[in-house]
Amino acid sequence: MAGRPLIGISTYLEAGARWGVWELEAALLPVGYPRLVQRAGGLVAMLPPDAPEHAAATVARLDGLVIAGGPDVEPVHYGAERDPRTGPPARERDAWELALIDAALAAGVPLLGICRGMQLLNVALGGTLVQHIEGHAEVVGVFGRHTVKPVPGTLYADVVPEEASVPTYHHQAVDRLGTGLVVSAHAADGTVEAVELPTADWVLGVQWHPEMGEDLRVVRGLVTAAS
Repeated sequence: MAGRPLIGISTYLEAGARWGVWELEAALLPVGYPRLVQRAGGLVAMLPPDAPEHAAATVARLDGLVIAGGPDVEPVHYGAERDPRTGPPARERDAWELALIDAALAAGVPLLGICRGMQLLNVALGGTLVQHIEGHAEVVGVFGRHTVKPVPGTLYADVVPEEASVPTYHHQAVDRLGTGLVVSAHAADGTVEAVELPTADWVLGVQWHPEMGEDLRVVRGLVTAAS
């Protein structure tokens, strides 16, 4: 156990979570995230929203960081007006996760952004988002699948060298890339499906949801880098 790296995963707050006889505010994380990290060889620390000034101290105790999927990033963070199809803001989570990303980049801690996490990584580095696209979340509440194609020579292509079918559920996407980021995978329609930061040791964002599938390679790459 001593050799397994500690991977923090961001969580979110829900006002009315229900279990047993209880209905209370809870810090939630779909179980696929911790299970995926555990299967890939890591230990898991769940990170509920906290004051942004505590992000650096939190990241200092981690070997790696995952920013999980979830609600839309508030457009104010990338200088845009809210599209009517953009979901309600999650301001506490936006502030906390942006601070975690900044702290991880500053400390050189391996970082994986998943879906919202990839979009937030792009925004943290000055990029923008497309607020609505069609065809990537076809049935409400149901994950779909499509193929993503790696860009040769990238970190992602080193981890997953072939075209792969991935679980997907999103309606927003990367528009202008953040400073230093490069695209490392596309969908068939040209949507950016992965971004990475070549100047860092291991920073990757994927638009799909590896926690909903069986392919461990992306998260195993994070765990290996965190070791």
